[in-house]
Amino acid sequence: QVQLVESGGGLVQPGGSLRLSCVASGFTFSRAIMRWYRQAPGEERVFLASVDTSGATKYIDSVKGRLTISRDNAQNTVFLQMNGLKPEDTAVYGCHAATDTGTYWGKGILVTVSS
Repeated sequence: QVQLVESGGGLVQPGGSLRLSCVASGFTFSRAIMRWYRQAPGEERVFLASVDTSGATKYIDSVKGRLTISRDNAQNTVFLQMNGLKPEDTAVYGCHAATDTGTYWGKGILVTVSS
């Protein structure tokens, strides 16, 4: 019953911006820690950012200043605002939930940064 559905991906030019959304259902969203990861073809999945139940955020150094994670508990949604995108950011982006009863992954959504 738990679902995490990402949206907002697609093709963007270098230097452009995208906002990804992940809509959650099947658990108490406000009590979950939400995270974003990405995985490029042939590479490992890497952690990007997290937001805890109080709204506190964490980022890996490589994306600080370009990515912003946020949540809207009223909409059961976690966002990833991405600015200053680079070709190296091309990857499948997915959200992750750490809940009271388990951990869950979305299917992922492709972001392609190219001119």
